[in-house]
Amino acid sequence: MPGLDACASLRAGVFDIPDRTLARYFDDFTPGDRFVSKGVTFTEADIISFALRYDPQPFHVDVEAAAQSPYGGLIASGFHTLSQSFRMMLQEGIFAECSMGSPGMDELRWLAPVRPGDTLHMEGEVIETRPSSSKPDRGLLKMNYRAINQRGETVMTLSVLHLLRRRPRDEGGGTTQLA
Repeated sequence: MPGLDACASLRAGVFDIPDRTLARYFDDFTPGDRFVSKGVTFTEADIISFALRYDPQPFHVDVEAAAQSPYGGLIASGFHTLSQSFRMMLQEGIFAECSMGSPGMDELRWLAPVRPGDTLHMEGEVIETRPSSSKPDRGLLKMNYRAINQRGETVMTLSVLHLLRRRPRDEGGGTTQLA
């Protein structure tokens, strides 16, 4: 969007700034590590607004049509669930210092609908770490994620490959330590 300055938006409080106290580098992750995000509540207005822009199906944008659908009411787009859930995990700050993007995700499954008033949180588990053999400044981290609602029901699962920066070397050639 013209004139949108993401850094200014962060400073103005439009977006939550990631918590850097949990920040890590590739070298700090071990298979079995688990992370839990804070929760976020999906509102009817948010569900409709997202769907009007990105997934305008009747059961996402029209309360009356949604009531007659197989879902019996308005539900969030799966893409809305995915986007919001990924943001929740990023806002925890664990990748704030090291993220270099992602080569992709696998095994995305929407297991249950997300309805207005549902509060989701994310749980992630490190499955595998693999240092790059060609670029020593980075590695690949595989994580499995679950989005869970307020009733403890898993509504979405996925597996993500994160490309992460390795811990910077200190002057003596070793790595600096996690604070």
